[in-house]
Amino acid sequence: MKGLLLALALLPAIASAEAARPPITAVSHIALYAVDTAAAERFYTHDLGATKGADPENSKGVRYYISPSQFVEILPAPDAASANRLDHVAFVTPDVKAMRAYLASRHWTVPPSVSEEGDGSQHFTVEDPEGRRVEFVQPSKKAPPVPADSLSAHIIHVGYIIADRAKEDRFFRDVLGFRPYWYGGMKDDQASWISQQVPDGTDWLEYMVVGQGEKVDRRLAGILDHFALGVANIEAAYTALWNGDRLDHQEELPKIGRDAKWQLNLYDPDGTRVELMELHAIGKPCCSAFTATDPQK
Repeated sequence: MKGLLLALALLPAIASAEAARPPITAVSHIALYAVDTAAAERFYTHDLGATKGADPENSKGVRYYISPSQFVEILPAPDAASANRLDHVAFVTPDVKAMRAYLASRHWTVPPSVSEEGDGSQHFTVEDPEGRRVEFVQPSKKAPPVPADSLSAHIIHVGYIIADRAKEDRFFRDVLGFRPYWYGGMKDDQASWISQQVPDGTDWLEYMVVGQGEKVDRRLAGILDHFALGVANIEAAYTALWNGDRLDHQEELPKIGRDAKWQLNLYDPDGTRVELMELHAIGKPCCSAFTATDPQK
C-alpha cells in the first residue's frame, strides 16, 4: 500500500518531466523553392560562398551549407507561377523525440513518429497556426567542410509572412517559449516586423505582418519571406562581394535599417531576399528597444 501511495505521489512529477520542453537553440535552415536550380547554385555557392551538399531529407533537394550546422535547402519549385517560394523554416533541438512528445502534450498536432535520415539527423514537421510548415531538427554529427572565406558563417534569423500576430504568439511564445527581441516597421506606430529569439540561443524568427486580404505578389513575397546572414562589418562584406564579382543582378547598396543595424539586401534568382546584417546596432533603433542579447558572431 505504501508503495502504491508513493507511486501515485510521484506521478505529477513524472508527468511534468515528460512534458518539459527540450531546448531550442538556433535556426537550422530555411527551405526555398527554385525554378532554375542551376542559377540558384551559382548564387548560393559563388555569391554567398556556401558549400553544396546532398540533401538526406529530400532526394530532389540540395543543401547549401553556411556553416557545418546551418544551411539553405533548395527544392525544385512545384509551381513556377506561384508567388510562394518558401517551403519551411527549421530550428535546432538536441532532443527531437522529446520535442515531439512535448508538443503532443500541449495538444499540438504532430506526426506519428520522428524521421531519421541516413546521415543520422532526425526531424519532424508541424504547422504553425496559419499553416506554415515549421521543422525541428536534431542535427547529424557528420557535416561537410565549410570554406573559411565564406561571406558569413551564421544564419541569424529567418522571417516569413503572417497575418495574425496573436495566433502566432500562442504557438511561438506560449508553447515554444520564444522571447521578444525587437519590433518595428516603416511607421513608428505600426509593428510590421516582430522578432522573437529562440528560447535557448540568440537566433530569431521575424514575423512579417501582412493585413488580412492584402495582395502579396511574387516580388513582395520574396522580400518578406527571407533569411539573414550575420556579418561583423557590412563594408567588409560588400567589398568582398564587389572584388569577387559576386554582385550580378544586385541593385541595392548597404544602408542602416530601422533597427539601427547596417544591412545589405541581396536577392536569389527567384527573388527571395537574403539580408546581410551586422550583429549590433550603431545607435537607437526605431519603435522599440532591443530586449534580448545580440548574436556575438
